[in-house]
Amino acid sequence: MPPIIAITAKTEELRGRPQTTIPDAYAKAVEEAGGIPLIIPILGKRENIASIARARFAHGFIFSGGDDIHPRYYGEKPLLNLDLSPDERTDFEIALFREAIGLQKPILGICLGAQLINIALGGSLYQDIPTQIPNSLNHRAVHTVTIKEGTLLHRIFGDNNLNTLSLRERDKVRVGLSPNEIPVTSAHHQAVKTPGKGLTPSAPSPDGVIEAIEMTDYPFLIGVQWHPEQEPDNDQTKRLFKAFVEAAK
Repeated sequence: MPPIIAITAKTEELRGRPQTTIPDAYAKAVEEAGGIPLIIPILGKRENIASIARARFAHGFIFSGGDDIHPRYYGEKPLLNLDLSPDERTDFEIALFREAIGLQKPILGICLGAQLINIALGGSLYQDIPTQIPNSLNHRAVHTVTIKEGTLLHRIFGDNNLNTLSLRERDKVRVGLSPNEIPVTSAHHQAVKTPGKGLTPSAPSPDGVIEAIEMTDYPFLIGVQWHPEQEPDNDQTKRLFKAFVEAAK
């Protein structure tokens, strides 16, 4: 049986009623990689959260994207107006993450999910990249990141260059790439400032912003700040989700 991958979701108002929602792209990427996606709504009872983490129907966990986590979760006050994710989601996902990591289950965080992982392990965030990092890139657009050698991400992606990129990807970047440099599609204004306990930065952008984190002494724990699911035909997307699903078998 293919591994079942549990994916966190958010709650939003649709037609005046709260709905559990998530972009289809997450589920499609998991299925394409050989897994079975399972969407998990926000839950409040700790015993139910623990049951999900321990369940045989959840072989791995994806912590999906979303809005901003309130800075109180990393001991700060808001520096500006933020698009805040509900505390109910943050509390749920931190609890679920801590249960899952205690069981050594494979974990992949995407955008908000990467930030959630960092906060759950005691790290902090830049609340707003343009405000706090002088001369920063536009992180709500395609840009490049450099995959550090010796990391799990580097083992997954391998050396890359323009010859391995599609014409579409070359057109996006329009520059030559170094062997470990790849273009990514990102849509964030926050990022890891202080890495959480046990986390290693594994992919900086040209302005030094941490775009990926991982845990070296763990079977599979990666957080990426970009949105690989939005580029389903991208070779790196396929490799990342395939490696994650394989780790969940």
